[in-house]
Amino acid sequence: YKFVLDEKCPEKPGDDATDDEQKAYQKWIKADEMARCYILASISNVLQNQHQSMKSAYDILENLKEMFGDQNRAAKQTAMKALLNTKMVEGSSVRDHVLKMMSLLNELEVLGANIDKDTQ
Repeated sequence: YKFVLDEKCPEKPGDDATDDEQKAYQKWIKADEMARCYILASISNVLQNQHQSMKSAYDILENLKEMFGDQNRAAKQTAMKALLNTKMVEGSSVRDHVLKMMSLLNELEVLGANIDKDTQ
């Protein structure tokens, strides 16, 4: 369903459209419907009410990015700072430390942070 998050809704094919064009449009509509349901189900009730009337998952996602985009940068900075300042406490488990580091790296990946060789 990811393609509906990257592309705006294509125009509805006319009566003279080919069968493939009709199928592609219907595929997009079904995928968009599923994506909208997933997005709306995973956000708070207040945000659901604000976004329910939007026509596509793309529109919802763009609006959410507009609303919370700056917070993403702050979250990346906080997670990166936590990663760089994390030190293993003497006497603690190596396993716990590695799991904590992996968790921070996963959080950075989810936030879209780019961890290149210089950063590592």
